[in-house]
Amino acid sequence: MKNILHFLLLTITFSLFSQDKITDTIQGTKQNLDEVIVQSIRVKYSSPITHSNISKTELSLRNLGQDLPILLNFLPSVVTTSDAGTGVGYTGIRIRGVSAQSTNITINGIPFNDTESLGTYWVNLPDFTSSIQSLQVQRGVGTSTNGSGAFGASINILTDDISEDPYAEISNSIGSYNTYKNTVKFSTGKINNAFELSGRLSKIKSDGYVDRAFSDLKSYFLQGSFSKGNTLIKALTFGGHEKTYQSWFGLTKNQIIENRRQNPYTYENEIDNYNQDHYQFHWNQKLNQSWSSNVGLNYTYGLGYFEQYRKDDLVDFYGGLILSDIDENGNETGTSDLIRRRWLDNDFFVLNASANYFSNRMNMTFGTFYSNYSGDHFGEIVWARKFGKNTSIRDRYYEGNGKKTDFSFFAKTSYTFNKSVEFYGDLQFRKVDYKTTGLTSDLVNMIIDNSYSFFNPKFGISYKINPNVMFYGSYSRANREPSRSDYESNLDVKPEELNDFELGWRYRKIGLKFNLNVYYMLYNEQLVLSGALDDVGTPIRTNSGSSYRLGIETDAKVNLSDYFIINSSMTISSNKNKQILSPMDGDIFDFGKTNISFSPEFMTSNAIIFKPKDNLKLSVLSKYVGMQYMGNTDALNSKLESYFVNDFNIFYEINPNNIFKSIVFSVLVNNLFDVEYISNGYYYTYEDTWSNSGQVKTLDGAGYYPQATRNFLIGLTLKF
Repeated sequence: MKNILHFLLLTITFSLFSQDKITDTIQGTKQNLDEVIVQSIRVKYSSPITHSNISKTELSLRNLGQDLPILLNFLPSVVTTSDAGTGVGYTGIRIRGVSAQSTNITINGIPFNDTESLGTYWVNLPDFTSSIQSLQVQRGVGTSTNGSGAFGASINILTDDISEDPYAEISNSIGSYNTYKNTVKFSTGKINNAFELSGRLSKIKSDGYVDRAFSDLKSYFLQGSFSKGNTLIKALTFGGHEKTYQSWFGLTKNQIIENRRQNPYTYENEIDNYNQDHYQFHWNQKLNQSWSSNVGLNYTYGLGYFEQYRKDDLVDFYGGLILSDIDENGNETGTSDLIRRRWLDNDFFVLNASANYFSNRMNMTFGTFYSNYSGDHFGEIVWARKFGKNTSIRDRYYEGNGKKTDFSFFAKTSYTFNKSVEFYGDLQFRKVDYKTTGLTSDLVNMIIDNSYSFFNPKFGISYKINPNVMFYGSYSRANREPSRSDYESNLDVKPEELNDFELGWRYRKIGLKFNLNVYYMLYNEQLVLSGALDDVGTPIRTNSGSSYRLGIETDAKVNLSDYFIINSSMTISSNKNKQILSPMDGDIFDFGKTNISFSPEFMTSNAIIFKPKDNLKLSVLSKYVGMQYMGNTDALNSKLESYFVNDFNIFYEINPNNIFKSIVFSVLVNNLFDVEYISNGYYYTYEDTWSNSGQVKTLDGAGYYPQATRNFLIGLTLKF
């Protein structure tokens, strides 16, 4: 409560301007220019692409400090997890069992995925949900305008559009595990019918469910816009600074029984400390009734480290930078305690340009994408019992660099033959160059100079039987290069290839929306999660040869009455490696056909919403995730048990029409029935060559990430 009172003491003063809304006309339909951009990069309802749309209003119901993946947890085929157990800090999302490295994220058409690791780290953009206007999730390959690396799934994010009227917001939330969020937002509204300035500052803190797994997060968002006539220009910058205590090591089964909240790390500064800043420029020009153009520029700068305490580490590993401890007999031990930091310093440049043609029958977009990335990886020793001669604090024990360029051009079109039939086509050519120099953190010389050329065609057709019913079918092909960590695990790693087949049915009428689709994702050399982690907690992937994902998805929205709404989704799937060869007891064993790791065969989510008044919503949200394997050999110890959790959400808004335009009260009770569940983990094997001389025995182990039991968040938002 003290945090809320402190934050409410802030005084914000704005000049108010009353402006008329600027609209444009495309084929007789009034649209603002933000909507023109949406049309050029997203698919519409009639497209043969399996997708879900989420609005700002829907996100706001549970936006109390948890990361965006957690807020998407109830979408079809989605599984989310949190290292700290609370949804704050390091979080992850998998769609159809596809890992984060194969889920492409774009922000205003600019890739958010880390260029080298291919992953997404939402902790670098805390409270970014508060600056999202809308997003679209495309399951399967998706479209070329959803990022050059679109592969197994895509999330397309658009940030806040231009506000015609001025506003200010103060939003605060508090909850379990000393979690709180403070957010300030503002907009000047349209000034002189053309200019707008808007922004946001946020601070989030949480102790975490796991012991010491705290998060200390700060972020900002600032946008300047010019909109006049047929021109829309946006310049925006956003970023974040995160400090999180490490909790990626997880727990064994015995440790969970002993105390499921314990953390193996005990060093007080075992933290991740990283800054990331994004700068974007977008220019949308309406040329005439049929043509428009988009140009996007981006620069992202990231700098940070994670710190580790190492006990009795081998001094030879550090090349003479530190000296050995001396035991009580005066002999060198060959080891020493030390503290080290492993750094990443990177730059990322993007040019994204496209042109859009629109007519009564055709919507065509073509364009190009170019990015350039450079990342420095290095490690330094910040403390040791005794440094070597002529060495000192912060001397580096390894250095390496990665450079990557990505060039693509595409053309996509949708053509309406008549009132019933619509054709979709999308062709993309992509070339990727990746080079590395220097040493890895394991002091292995890593020299890579690879080039990849990909051709990714996509075709589909939609057939509308009547205004309420339509069918669609599509075929898409995608290719994706390996990540840096893939190379570190295996220099001979191969790029993965996906042929995606989608068949769907959509039904719409007053009070009912229903979607059903069948997918068949056929992979060649799919990079699947092996179940193991590297020494910084990054999941290790491995080529699986031929594999497939076959599933059926349903989602529905039913208005039972003016007061009751039910949202429901279900996924039933079969996810198989056609053949897995893996070491076993000193030999290579053929495990045959096995389950793909982290791919549950059954998932369902439900939301029961009660609206006794227009300004009051009470929701019960349920999620069931079936059993899944954490490895690819169907090993008993790699099983991750199913779980079923329920959340309760209250959203109440009043409009006093005096000092405040709106006052919003929110309550979120996570895990309402206090279930002890685990949503993620890892699995590993190792060779026992010491127990019996001349014999090799394969042993295995697993780690788990326990999620929080019943916990709550309470929020108050004041809108001026």
